[in-house]
Amino acid sequence: MYNSEIPTRAELPTTAQLIRSTIVAIVTAAILLVTIVLPAEYAIDPTGVGRILKLTEMGEIKAQLAAEAEADRKLEQQKPVLAPTGSRSSLNSFFAELFVSSAVAEERIIVAQGTTAPASSPAVEGDREDDFVVVLKPREGAEYKLEMQKGAQAQYTWRVEGGVANYDLHGTQSGGSESSYKKGRGVSGDEGVLTAGYDGIHGWFWRNRGKSDVTITLRTKGTYSNPKRVK
Repeated sequence: MYNSEIPTRAELPTTAQLIRSTIVAIVTAAILLVTIVLPAEYAIDPTGVGRILKLTEMGEIKAQLAAEAEADRKLEQQKPVLAPTGSRSSLNSFFAELFVSSAVAEERIIVAQGTTAPASSPAVEGDREDDFVVVLKPREGAEYKLEMQKGAQAQYTWRVEGGVANYDLHGTQSGGSESSYKKGRGVSGDEGVLTAGYDGIHGWFWRNRGKSDVTITLRTKGTYSNPKRVK
């Protein structure tokens, strides 16, 4: 068995060398922070390097989409919630349940074998196909979600007619926390495969920042349930 030789005092770095290495590391980190991290994450570009590398545009997209999502959440919280009271509300609830039950009984979903089955149990996921079309006025937004279990996949393709749109493909867990899969600004369409990172609702938020109406057409196919527009 051989023991490693202990380095001599002369082979060890001096205090000055350690200080110099620390200063170099701090300066390098500061340069990366100013030229890469700040432009890409917060659209702050004091040197102009981020604009040249197109990192500032990425940060602007993130900041704008985050502001739009926060504004939508605040608007949703401000909506009044009406609580049913008295026998009149009970009667309304009875007729509402009656019509909802009839509508659900007529709904069909497409299963993998190409046959149709009643959608009386919306919580059960299965292979299906759906189309969604929405017209957005200038500055208007819309959100469309799918209920998916962790690891489930859905192929998707969407197109914008009449202009372009900003979008955020994201998911929301049962506890309310959100995470973004993909974002874009001034996009005419997108396609790919959405893979759920956790149990929850997953989907798209679009915003029309143009000066004229646009039509967004979305087609999805995969393992999910309860596709619907949520705002």
